[in-house]
Amino acid sequence: MTETARHSNASVEHDADRTEGISFPPSAEIRAIVFDLDGTLYVSNEFADAIQDSAAVYLSGVLGVGEQEAHEAMAATRNRLTKERGVTQTLSAICASLGGSTADMHAFFQKQLSPESYLARDSRVVDLLESLGHRYALYLYTNNNRVLTERITALLGIAGCFSKVFSIEDTWRAKPDEERLEQILETLGLPPRDVLFVGDRYEVDLRLPEQKGCPVFLSRSIDRLLALGQLLDSSGD
Repeated sequence: MTETARHSNASVEHDADRTEGISFPPSAEIRAIVFDLDGTLYVSNEFADAIQDSAAVYLSGVLGVGEQEAHEAMAATRNRLTKERGVTQTLSAICASLGGSTADMHAFFQKQLSPESYLARDSRVVDLLESLGHRYALYLYTNNNRVLTERITALLGIAGCFSKVFSIEDTWRAKPDEERLEQILETLGLPPRDVLFVGDRYEVDLRLPEQKGCPVFLSRSIDRLLALGQLLDSSGD
């Protein structure tokens, strides 16, 4: 997951306690769905680890230390920022705090990462998005860069499912970011109550949309994601 840091067990449990069972209200009149990508439309711990390793290689050059020392600096920075800010931090926040550049890190990712080694098409996800696409406008909002997003969605067989893709390099403002969220809602041209946000991290993907009045759906597994169609059916849409 390009922007998903390797959480401590305490952080994961804390997030799960706050968001267990979160969903959208049955009365929601949803007209558009905004999906997160990494960890939501696919789940791969191996690819997530590869991204962390690649970030450590990039930051080792920034810090002038070895790769293991960079990993340790990332972990310490993640823990410190999480304690200070009360929520688990994204890889962009960690990179910036250590003196790196989000744009440079993503340029490094484009050259070094190989999602083709980890990801494959899941026909169940393809069928879900194609079915939802007949009823709702679908969008992608990701902290991934555009090149990797295109490669990943092509591998997953979902590249043509979205009306528009909002990637981190549009503004280099990583989720969660209130200004960027407001820009996206303005682009969609719909009231927040009509826009469902789907993601695997409540604090990163869903907290701000929910505060703006959007319905939200937490999904950390493909089985949970596949339940979305049935839940939308039962909501009366």
